[in-house]
Amino acid sequence: MFLRVLEVIYFLYFASHIPITLCIDLQALLPAQVYPQWLKYLVQWYAGAFRDPMVVAPPAWFGSFIVCEALLQLPFFPVAAYAFWKGGCRWIRTPAIVYSTHVATTLVPILAHILFYSFPSEPHLGPQTMQERWFLVSIYAPYLIIPVMLLLTMLLSSTYNHTSTSGNTSVKAKKN
Repeated sequence: MFLRVLEVIYFLYFASHIPITLCIDLQALLPAQVYPQWLKYLVQWYAGAFRDPMVVAPPAWFGSFIVCEALLQLPFFPVAAYAFWKGGCRWIRTPAIVYSTHVATTLVPILAHILFYSFPSEPHLGPQTMQERWFLVSIYAPYLIIPVMLLLTMLLSSTYNHTSTSGNTSVKAKKN
């Protein structure tokens, strides 16, 4: 039952990531005319309200993460959403491990940047106080926490981990 709850969480995470990536994150890379004005306003509002200048003026390193999101992660989102909606799909294990380690690794420099970078006040205001920084960290944190949970699920769950509890599987058991 607990595993099924996790699978639903993963389904929601991946399914919600599709529109977020297409409508919000990729605005930093794609030409402005691709997006309707209301989506551009939404990103501007978010950047101002939550003091997240990286979404409107991403540093080169952050832009490289968005390119990875577009080229590597976005094609994976519907596949993962399907696998976790269906549940118990062992074939998702290796791609989920790759995805979760990739995303968790990218979140470390993002969170460090939010916490320790001295953001200028212009042209886009970043977090200035520790309270603003921790609030912005709390927005990004689920994108670290859920991939780490996913990684642990893939490594430790007997449903997704093909090895037996003793760590060995016989050739005969693998064929079945």
